[in-house]
Amino acid sequence: MSGLSGTRRLGAAGPVMETRWLIAVGTMVVMVGVVTLALWSGGFHVGRAAAALWNGAFGSPYAVLSATMVRATPLLFVGLAVGVAFRAGVLNIGAEGQLLAGAAAAVAVGLSVDGLPRLVALPLVLAAGTCAGAAWAGVAGWLKLRFGVLEVISTLMMNFVAMYLVSWLVRGPLQEPTGIYPQTVELGAAVRLPALVVGHRVHLGLVLAVGLAVAAWWVLTRTAAGFRVRAVGAGPTAARSAGRIDPARTTTMVFAVSGALAGLGGASEATGVTYALYEGLSPGYGYSAIAVALLARLHPLAIVGTAVLFGALEAGAAAMQRDAMVPSVLAAVIEALVVLGVLAFDRARTRGAGR
Repeated sequence: MSGLSGTRRLGAAGPVMETRWLIAVGTMVVMVGVVTLALWSGGFHVGRAAAALWNGAFGSPYAVLSATMVRATPLLFVGLAVGVAFRAGVLNIGAEGQLLAGAAAAVAVGLSVDGLPRLVALPLVLAAGTCAGAAWAGVAGWLKLRFGVLEVISTLMMNFVAMYLVSWLVRGPLQEPTGIYPQTVELGAAVRLPALVVGHRVHLGLVLAVGLAVAAWWVLTRTAAGFRVRAVGAGPTAARSAGRIDPARTTTMVFAVSGALAGLGGASEATGVTYALYEGLSPGYGYSAIAVALLARLHPLAIVGTAVLFGALEAGAAAMQRDAMVPSVLAAVIEALVVLGVLAFDRARTRGAGR
């Protein structure tokens, strides 16, 4: 009987694998077809646009190391922030504001400690950004625990507060001396993250982000603190009654950690890419990171891959606009279609495996 049941299981595995491959192929065909139709209907050369997309993301070492990976780095930081929060059932939609708070604090401190040695100044700047992000998220955490304000609303509203705070800073106390441009002066060399490869823009922040992804995976899967986070995310009432876990304390901790990761991402962007604070420093990394985390199913190590995917899409979309004359709006639509195609494939694959 056991041999017969084992044979049945092996026989059932074949159709499941076949279904997965059919779903994958079908989804990719539909995705390519929709993107092609969008380009063709706009009157653009499909082959030239596709070549620009590939070349802008992976076509050369410069594209990979100075475009794709540079865009993937803040997405990885903020994707981890969102992923950790969502694992605990904390719907942190305010990673964009936390990133901006971290960038503002990093630049403010960086301008003050520029005369110190790099080994002292740079950690101070990164720590300032981390603490600012944690504090920014802590406001939403306090509102939730004290007044029961939904974090979806409070964190989202805090994004706009952070955006206008940056606008005030670069037009007021931190504006460059001439008062002409709404930005700060550039940070000195002592508070800039070093490049990983000479001649390319990818910087040490990428290594730091990958290291944090590994650390987040280890904490969530191998420690008691990670178990508490996962238990509260699965069911706070059950965690309190069966596991003797304090959901309020765990939620507060998660708010702080999530904000700290996003704030460190802002500090990394300011000290590794922009070297200054200005309006529009983030093109929406905090919102894109939600898709990054969800596509990875909130797994910290998988977020590394999805961050690179989204970084490649953003780099390729910019190249399409530059090399194939595809307007930025249409390039953004194509980027969204690719993301939706990947999400649809993941959903269909899961349902196919379940059947």
